[in-house]
Amino acid sequence: MPPPRLMLVITGDDFGYCPRRNQGIVDCFLAGGISNVSLLVNACAAKEAADLAQRHKIPIGLHANLSEGTPVCQSLQQASTLINQQGFFHGKMGFRQSLERGQLNMKEVELELRAQVRQFMELMGHLPHHMDGHQHVHVLPEVREVFAQVLSDLRIPYSRVPVEPGLQSCPWLPEHLQRFYMQVARCVPGTDHHGSEHVHPKFAEGPQICLGCRVFRYYLQECIRF
Repeated sequence: MPPPRLMLVITGDDFGYCPRRNQGIVDCFLAGGISNVSLLVNACAAKEAADLAQRHKIPIGLHANLSEGTPVCQSLQQASTLINQQGFFHGKMGFRQSLERGQLNMKEVELELRAQVRQFMELMGHLPHHMDGHQHVHVLPEVREVFAQVLSDLRIPYSRVPVEPGLQSCPWLPEHLQRFYMQVARCVPGTDHHGSEHVHPKFAEGPQICLGCRVFRYYLQECIRF
């Protein structure tokens, strides 16, 4: 029996972060290095990124952001469990710490996710082709249930399962990165403590292995070395 056919999808995250990053992502797409992009709608260069995606016909999804910058939902910009005293999201680790302490209101998470989808539609004129989470917040406990419900309600068919099989046995990966990505993998519903994939169908259609940009760089360096 022939082996099953797999589709390799390489996504350029953080589209919209800044003009320089936008151009680098577009260059990668035009060179055939990536398949699609994920847009940060609350970033400073989101409008430019949306225009570039339309100009170059780049398949595009939403990079839902709950950890960096400011909320899109206006009702959450002044007082919300998602922001600090300066009005910014709590940050990559701050968001996780607030979640562990039970300080985040999941209704506010839902409001912000839906607001970001609406902002995406205003920029692009259509629903996201996929929706994933900036810094993998979409697989965290409690957040993932809200995220899955938004995907289901809006019929967004694909998300990302950030599981990297065998990562724990990669001696060349710096310990702090290995520790973070293993923590991410353990958050994915239906995965064991080694990050093996047994993903509940409600969460994602077709698991995707995710390589963060820094991890991908290390993979490339190792390939070049040999």
